[in-house]
Amino acid sequence: MSETTALDRTLPVGSVDHRASGWYGMLCVIATEGALFGYLLFSYFYAAVQLPPTWSPEPHPSLAYALPATIIMLLSSAALWLAQRGLYRGAGFEHRLGLIIGLVLGLIFIAIELLEWKSKPFSLTDSLYSSLYFTTTGLDLLHLCVGLIGVAAVLAWSLLGYVDLRRDAPTVIIAAYWHFVTAVWIAIFIVFYVSPYLR
Repeated sequence: MSETTALDRTLPVGSVDHRASGWYGMLCVIATEGALFGYLLFSYFYAAVQLPPTWSPEPHPSLAYALPATIIMLLSSAALWLAQRGLYRGAGFEHRLGLIIGLVLGLIFIAIELLEWKSKPFSLTDSLYSSLYFTTTGLDLLHLCVGLIGVAAVLAWSLLGYVDLRRDAPTVIIAAYWHFVTAVWIAIFIVFYVSPYLR
């Protein structure tokens, strides 16, 4: 005798939004990584106060690359916000479009930052300033690469139907991480590019 059972084809909901364990994990990541960048930026200010002005090979760093990169990062955060809004409105196209725009802008940011690195007249080991500059911006780029992988994964899950209004945790979590990376870049921009003009 054979029995047939009706299979429920819908995916389980699991954790939702801020109740997801991944959300609390991301808060811990943001806290620890925020502390790391805080130490690096504090090191910059400490050196700037303790050492003569000649400690920096760039008394007035060029904004030719940094300003467009900053605008791009802000736009990419807006794109992730658009993706999250689209998810809550039940607009799958808007959700996926926001993720795609965020991915493209993130890649453009990386290209601009690599061009800026190439244009610098100093390298990682030339001085304290150059070490701080390349370490801080390099770590930010590394975090952005991790964010790009996360956004690509959420986009793939969305295309497969694994992300929707009820299963919103992946979008919420990666958006929080992306906004954190944007906030870190804004802090780097202010410290390394804007503050020298204020001294």
